[in-house]
Amino acid sequence: MSELKNVKTIFLDYDGTLHNSIGIYGPAFRKAYEYLVTSGLAPNREWRDHEISKWLGYSPREMWQAFMPDLATDERTRASQIISDEMQIMIESGRPLLYDGALETLQYLKDKGYKLVFISNCRERYMESHNKTFSLDRYFENMYCSESYDYAPKYEIFKRLRPQFPEEMVIIGDRFQDMEVGYENGIHTVACTYGFGTDEELSGAEHKIDSIEALRSIL
Repeated sequence: MSELKNVKTIFLDYDGTLHNSIGIYGPAFRKAYEYLVTSGLAPNREWRDHEISKWLGYSPREMWQAFMPDLATDERTRASQIISDEMQIMIESGRPLLYDGALETLQYLKDKGYKLVFISNCRERYMESHNKTFSLDRYFENMYCSESYDYAPKYEIFKRLRPQFPEEMVIIGDRFQDMEVGYENGIHTVACTYGFGTDEELSGAEHKIDSIEALRSIL
């Protein structure tokens, strides 16, 4: 793609882009919801993966504000901690799964001389645990999570980071939060249609890919 030929820095989302995160987020969400039900704070119901996955890509603050905005702050904090702790247990037991070809694609991009930057709406502990599991810092020169920036919107975090890296730039991700980085900052966008975003929220992306390996054909 000629418009990407001058790209030097690649910002990559993680969940839904490199990591098929529903495998650990789904069980963790259900456990937190069970706590809310037993505490009399939510009605009993079953949750399917496709219903839960719409919260992937949100920061914890954004997720609870959208999901249960009237939940008391202390209960929101408790439920959020349950999700975090359960995911941590699953990470340490080897449950996370990257999409096929994810690490090979990162190596391909690194070998081509791109600067790779990890940017995710996640907690620091989550990022560090995945780094330990998959040795992500072999590929990424820098890794950033929204908790380190008080869960500011991803496009605002990008504005702070941008001066550190060479232009031109591209953001690759599966949710509207990733596309906003491009739209608000005037950089290229690649939407991952295999992730957790809807067609509507990804409709304005410059490019769309149906697998992480497909990056090799455009970069």
